[in-house]
Amino acid sequence: MRQLKPNQTSELVVTKIDGSIPAVVFETADLIEAPNWTPDGRWLIYNAKGRLYRISPDGAEGPALIDSRPLDDLNNDHLISPDGAWIYVSADDGHLYRISSDGGSPTRVSNDHGSDRDFRYFLHGISPDGETLTYVGLEIIAGDVSTHICTIPAAGGEDRVLTDGTCPVDGPEYSPDGQWIYFNSEAAAKKPGHAQIFRMRCDGQGLEQLTDDARVNWFPHLSPNGKHMVYLSYPTGTIGHPPDHDVIIRLTTPDGGGSTQDIDAFNGGQGTINVASWAPDSQAFAYVRYPVGA
Repeated sequence: MRQLKPNQTSELVVTKIDGSIPAVVFETADLIEAPNWTPDGRWLIYNAKGRLYRISPDGAEGPALIDSRPLDDLNNDHLISPDGAWIYVSADDGHLYRISSDGGSPTRVSNDHGSDRDFRYFLHGISPDGETLTYVGLEIIAGDVSTHICTIPAAGGEDRVLTDGTCPVDGPEYSPDGQWIYFNSEAAAKKPGHAQIFRMRCDGQGLEQLTDDARVNWFPHLSPNGKHMVYLSYPTGTIGHPPDHDVIIRLTTPDGGGSTQDIDAFNGGQGTINVASWAPDSQAFAYVRYPVGA
Protein backbone atom coordinates (compact mmCIF):
# COMPACT_ATOMS: atom_id res chain seq x y z
CA MET A 1 0.00 0.00 0.00
CA ARG A 2 1.07 3.57 -0.69
CA GLN A 3 2.70 5.40 2.21
CA LEU A 4 3.08 9.07 2.97
CA LYS A 5 6.44 10.71 2.44
CA PRO A 6 8.55 11.79 5.42
CA ASN A 7 7.14 14.96 6.95
CA GLN A 8 3.86 14.54 5.01
CA THR A 9 0.38 14.48 6.54
CA SER A 10 -3.20 13.76 5.49
CA GLU A 11 -5.74 16.53 5.98
CA LEU A 12 -9.44 15.62 5.89
CA VAL A 13 -11.15 18.77 4.61
CA VAL A 14 -14.79 19.84 4.56
CA THR A 15 -15.72 22.67 2.21
CA LYS A 16 -19.06 24.44 2.13
CA ILE A 17 -20.35 25.88 -1.13
CA ASP A 18 -21.22 29.20 0.52
CA GLY A 19 -17.67 30.44 -0.12
CA SER A 20 -16.35 29.95 3.40
CA ILE A 21 -12.76 28.82 3.92
CA PRO A 22 -12.22 25.03 3.70
CA ALA A 23 -11.97 23.52 7.19
CA VAL A 24 -9.44 20.84 8.17
CA VAL A 25 -11.48 18.57 10.47
CA PHE A 26 -8.84 15.87 10.99
CA GLU A 27 -5.08 15.69 10.45
CA THR A 28 -2.92 12.58 10.76
CA ALA A 29 0.51 11.22 9.89
CA ASP A 30 -1.23 8.15 8.41
CA LEU A 31 -2.37 7.92 4.81
CA ILE A 32 -6.16 8.32 4.68
CA GLU A 33 -8.22 8.45 1.49
CA ALA A 34 -11.54 8.98 -0.22
CA PRO A 35 -14.16 10.22 2.28
CA ASN A 36 -17.83 9.28 1.81
CA TRP A 37 -20.61 11.16 3.62
CA THR A 38 -23.26 8.94 5.20
CA PRO A 39 -26.85 9.64 4.03
CA ASP A 40 -27.91 10.72 7.53
CA GLY A 41 -25.13 13.33 7.61
CA ARG A 42 -23.61 11.99 10.83
CA TRP A 43 -20.34 10.52 9.56
CA LEU A 44 -17.54 10.64 7.05
CA ILE A 45 -16.14 7.24 6.13
CA TYR A 46 -12.61 6.88 4.77
CA ASN A 47 -10.04 4.14 4.24
CA ALA A 48 -6.63 3.82 5.88
CA LYS A 49 -4.20 0.89 6.16
CA GLY A 50 -6.62 -1.37 4.28
CA ARG A 51 -9.53 -0.75 6.69
CA LEU A 52 -12.49 1.62 6.96
CA TYR A 53 -13.00 4.29 9.62
CA ARG A 54 -15.77 6.72 10.54
CA ILE A 55 -15.40 10.23 11.92
CA SER A 56 -17.92 13.02 12.49
CA PRO A 57 -17.85 15.79 9.85
CA ASP A 58 -16.59 18.27 12.44
CA GLY A 59 -13.88 15.88 13.66
CA ALA A 60 -15.27 15.87 17.22
CA GLU A 61 -16.09 12.12 17.28
CA GLY A 62 -13.79 9.38 16.02
CA PRO A 63 -12.03 8.10 14.12
CA ALA A 64 -13.48 4.66 14.87
CA LEU A 65 -12.69 1.42 13.05
CA ILE A 66 -15.48 -0.27 11.07
CA ASP A 67 -15.14 -4.04 11.33
CA SER A 68 -14.65 -5.63 7.90
CA ARG A 69 -12.89 -8.82 8.96
CA PRO A 70 -11.48 -10.85 7.35
CA LEU A 71 -10.96 -8.14 4.70
CA ASP A 72 -8.00 -5.97 5.64
CA ASP A 73 -6.87 -4.89 2.18
CA LEU A 74 -9.57 -2.42 1.14
CA ASN A 75 -8.63 0.35 -1.29
CA ASN A 76 -10.06 3.82 -1.88
CA ASP A 77 -13.03 2.66 -3.99
CA HIS A 78 -15.91 2.43 -1.51
CA LEU A 79 -19.38 3.94 -1.14
CA ILE A 80 -22.54 3.82 0.94
CA SER A 81 -25.99 2.67 -0.15
CA PRO A 82 -28.66 5.39 -0.42
CA ASP A 83 -30.51 3.99 2.61
CA GLY A 84 -27.31 3.93 4.67
CA ALA A 85 -27.62 0.21 5.40
CA TRP A 86 -24.60 -1.02 3.44
CA ILE A 87 -21.04 -0.10 2.59
CA TYR A 88 -19.79 -1.43 -0.74
CA VAL A 89 -16.04 -1.85 -1.08
CA SER A 90 -13.30 -2.88 -3.51
CA ALA A 91 -10.61 -5.16 -2.14
CA ASP A 92 -7.12 -5.84 -3.41
CA ASP A 93 -8.20 -9.27 -4.63
CA GLY A 94 -10.04 -7.42 -7.41
CA HIS A 95 -13.56 -8.13 -6.12
CA LEU A 96 -16.49 -6.13 -4.74
CA TYR A 97 -18.00 -6.79 -1.31
CA ARG A 98 -20.95 -5.59 0.77
CA ILE A 99 -20.59 -4.88 4.50
CA SER A 100 -23.21 -3.74 7.00
CA SER A 101 -22.76 -0.05 7.78
CA ASP A 102 -22.20 -1.09 11.40
CA GLY A 103 -19.51 -3.57 10.32
CA GLY A 104 -19.58 -7.32 10.00
CA SER A 105 -18.74 -10.20 7.73
CA PRO A 106 -18.42 -9.10 4.07
CA THR A 107 -20.43 -10.68 1.28
CA ARG A 108 -18.91 -10.82 -2.19
CA VAL A 109 -21.13 -9.45 -4.96
CA SER A 110 -18.75 -9.61 -7.96
CA ASN A 111 -18.15 -12.53 -10.28
CA ASP A 112 -15.25 -14.87 -11.00
CA HIS A 113 -14.00 -14.48 -14.56
CA GLY A 114 -11.78 -17.55 -14.63
CA SER A 115 -8.09 -18.08 -14.04
CA ASP A 116 -7.36 -17.30 -17.69
CA ARG A 117 -8.59 -13.69 -17.32
CA ASP A 118 -6.87 -11.03 -15.22
CA PHE A 119 -10.06 -9.03 -14.51
CA ARG A 120 -10.48 -6.62 -11.59
CA TYR A 121 -13.39 -4.54 -10.24
CA PHE A 122 -12.95 -0.92 -9.08
CA LEU A 123 -16.13 0.43 -7.52
CA HIS A 124 -17.31 4.03 -7.99
CA GLY A 125 -21.08 4.50 -8.05
CA ILE A 126 -24.47 3.22 -6.94
CA SER A 127 -27.83 3.99 -8.52
CA PRO A 128 -30.25 6.23 -6.60
CA ASP A 129 -32.53 3.26 -5.90
CA GLY A 130 -29.59 1.28 -4.51
CA GLU A 131 -30.15 -1.57 -6.97
CA THR A 132 -27.13 -1.24 -9.28
CA LEU A 133 -23.40 -0.60 -8.88
CA THR A 134 -21.24 0.98 -11.56
CA TYR A 135 -17.55 0.19 -11.63
CA VAL A 136 -14.42 0.17 -13.75
CA GLY A 137 -13.64 -3.24 -15.13
CA LEU A 138 -9.89 -3.49 -15.68
CA GLU A 139 -8.47 -6.38 -17.67
CA ILE A 140 -4.88 -7.22 -18.59
CA ILE A 141 -4.40 -9.34 -21.70
CA ALA A 142 -0.86 -10.16 -22.87
CA GLY A 143 0.41 -7.14 -20.96
CA ASP A 144 -2.11 -4.72 -22.47
CA VAL A 145 -4.50 -2.95 -20.07
CA SER A 146 -8.07 -2.11 -21.05
CA THR A 147 -10.72 -0.40 -18.93
CA HIS A 148 -14.51 -0.40 -19.30
CA ILE A 149 -17.41 1.30 -17.56
CA CYS A 150 -19.59 -1.54 -16.30
CA THR A 151 -22.58 -2.21 -14.05
CA ILE A 152 -23.64 -5.09 -11.83
CA PRO A 153 -26.69 -5.62 -9.57
CA ALA A 154 -25.85 -4.54 -6.02
CA ALA A 155 -27.02 -7.93 -4.74
CA GLY A 156 -24.82 -9.71 -7.28
CA GLY A 157 -25.65 -10.85 -10.79
CA GLU A 158 -24.65 -10.40 -14.39
CA ASP A 159 -22.03 -7.83 -15.38
CA ARG A 160 -22.96 -5.36 -18.11
CA VAL A 161 -20.23 -3.63 -20.14
CA LEU A 162 -21.12 -0.13 -21.38
CA THR A 163 -17.94 1.11 -23.09
CA ASP A 164 -15.77 -0.49 -25.75
CA GLY A 165 -12.35 -0.32 -24.11
CA THR A 166 -10.71 1.69 -26.88
CA CYS A 167 -9.54 4.41 -24.45
CA PRO A 168 -8.91 4.70 -20.70
CA VAL A 169 -11.99 5.45 -18.56
CA ASP A 170 -12.51 5.77 -14.81
CA GLY A 171 -14.68 7.11 -11.99
CA PRO A 172 -18.24 6.22 -13.10
CA GLU A 173 -20.99 7.68 -10.91
CA TYR A 174 -24.78 7.92 -11.31
CA SER A 175 -26.58 11.24 -11.48
CA PRO A 176 -29.11 11.78 -8.66
CA ASP A 177 -32.01 11.29 -11.08
CA GLY A 178 -30.57 7.97 -12.25
CA GLN A 179 -30.57 9.02 -15.91
CA TRP A 180 -26.82 9.45 -16.47
CA ILE A 181 -23.46 7.92 -15.62
CA TYR A 182 -20.71 10.51 -15.25
CA PHE A 183 -17.06 9.50 -15.68
CA ASN A 184 -13.67 10.62 -16.96
CA SER A 185 -12.37 9.41 -20.29
CA GLU A 186 -9.65 9.94 -22.87
CA ALA A 187 -12.19 9.56 -25.68
CA ALA A 188 -11.37 13.05 -27.00
CA ALA A 189 -7.66 13.04 -26.11
CA LYS A 190 -5.14 14.09 -28.75
CA LYS A 191 -2.29 12.89 -26.51
CA PRO A 192 -2.09 10.14 -23.88
CA GLY A 193 -3.48 10.99 -20.46
CA HIS A 194 -5.61 13.98 -21.45
CA ALA A 195 -8.76 12.85 -19.63
CA GLN A 196 -11.89 15.02 -19.58
CA ILE A 197 -15.31 14.67 -17.94
CA PHE A 198 -18.08 12.91 -19.88
CA ARG A 199 -21.53 11.53 -19.26
CA MET A 200 -23.67 8.92 -21.00
CA ARG A 201 -27.08 7.40 -20.56
CA CYS A 202 -27.22 4.36 -18.30
CA ASP A 203 -27.43 2.06 -21.32
CA GLY A 204 -24.13 3.43 -22.67
CA GLN A 205 -25.75 5.66 -25.31
CA GLY A 206 -25.84 9.44 -25.72
CA LEU A 207 -22.20 10.23 -24.89
CA GLU A 208 -21.57 13.91 -24.04
CA GLN A 209 -18.29 15.69 -23.27
CA LEU A 210 -18.64 18.17 -20.37
CA THR A 211 -15.15 19.64 -19.92
CA ASP A 212 -12.67 20.68 -22.59
CA ASP A 213 -9.50 22.35 -21.37
CA ALA A 214 -5.75 21.83 -21.22
CA ARG A 215 -5.79 20.28 -17.75
CA VAL A 216 -6.45 16.61 -16.95
CA ASN A 217 -9.85 16.16 -15.28
CA TRP A 218 -10.93 13.20 -13.12
CA PHE A 219 -13.60 11.88 -10.77
CA PRO A 220 -16.82 13.88 -11.29
CA HIS A 221 -19.19 13.92 -8.30
CA LEU A 222 -22.72 15.34 -8.45
CA SER A 223 -24.45 16.93 -5.47
CA PRO A 224 -27.54 15.05 -4.23
CA ASN A 225 -29.82 17.91 -5.35
CA GLY A 226 -28.41 17.63 -8.89
CA LYS A 227 -27.33 21.27 -9.06
CA HIS A 228 -23.55 21.01 -8.73
CA MET A 229 -20.60 18.93 -9.90
CA VAL A 230 -17.12 18.84 -8.39
CA TYR A 231 -14.12 17.17 -9.99
CA LEU A 232 -10.37 16.82 -9.58
CA SER A 233 -8.19 18.73 -12.03
CA TYR A 234 -4.56 17.70 -12.62
CA PRO A 235 -1.81 19.68 -14.39
CA THR A 236 -1.47 19.38 -18.16
CA GLY A 237 0.42 16.26 -19.16
CA THR A 238 -0.51 14.12 -16.15
CA ILE A 239 -0.89 10.42 -16.92
CA GLY A 240 -3.49 8.60 -14.86
CA HIS A 241 -4.39 9.80 -11.34
CA PRO A 242 -1.12 9.73 -9.41
CA PRO A 243 -0.53 11.12 -5.90
CA ASP A 244 1.46 14.21 -4.97
CA HIS A 245 0.56 16.60 -7.78
CA ASP A 246 -0.56 20.23 -7.77
CA VAL A 247 -4.28 19.58 -8.13
CA ILE A 248 -7.37 21.80 -8.07
CA ILE A 249 -10.86 20.96 -6.83
CA ARG A 250 -13.30 22.57 -9.27
CA LEU A 251 -17.03 23.25 -8.98
CA THR A 252 -19.35 23.61 -11.97
CA THR A 253 -22.81 22.67 -13.22
CA PRO A 254 -23.75 19.08 -14.09
CA ASP A 255 -24.03 19.87 -17.80
CA GLY A 256 -20.60 21.53 -17.83
CA GLY A 257 -22.07 24.64 -19.39
CA GLY A 258 -22.02 26.93 -16.37
CA SER A 259 -19.18 28.86 -14.81
CA THR A 260 -16.33 26.88 -13.24
CA GLN A 261 -15.03 27.86 -9.81
CA ASP A 262 -11.69 26.80 -8.32
CA ILE A 263 -12.47 25.73 -4.74
CA ASP A 264 -9.03 24.69 -3.48
CA ALA A 265 -5.52 24.08 -4.84
CA PHE A 266 -3.05 21.82 -2.98
CA ASN A 267 -0.79 18.77 -3.11
CA GLY A 268 -3.01 15.77 -3.75
CA GLY A 269 -4.42 13.44 -6.38
CA GLN A 270 -4.81 9.73 -5.73
CA GLY A 271 -6.97 9.40 -2.62
CA THR A 272 -8.19 13.00 -2.61
CA ILE A 273 -11.73 12.58 -3.96
CA ASN A 274 -11.93 9.18 -5.69
CA VAL A 275 -15.53 8.53 -4.64
CA ALA A 276 -18.73 10.41 -3.87
CA SER A 277 -18.21 12.81 -0.96
CA TRP A 278 -21.12 15.30 -0.93
CA ALA A 279 -23.08 16.01 2.23
CA PRO A 280 -26.71 14.85 1.94
CA ASP A 281 -27.97 18.46 2.03
CA SER A 282 -25.71 19.36 -0.95
CA GLN A 283 -24.19 22.27 0.98
CA ALA A 284 -20.72 20.78 1.57
CA PHE A 285 -18.33 18.09 0.36
CA ALA A 286 -15.20 16.40 1.74
CA TYR A 287 -11.78 15.53 0.34
CA VAL A 288 -8.20 14.87 1.45
CA ARG A 289 -5.10 17.04 1.01
CA TYR A 290 -1.53 15.75 1.42
CA PRO A 291 0.75 18.62 2.42
CA VAL A 292 4.48 18.05 2.79
CA GLY A 293 6.42 20.00 5.42
CA ALA A 294 5.28 22.84 7.64
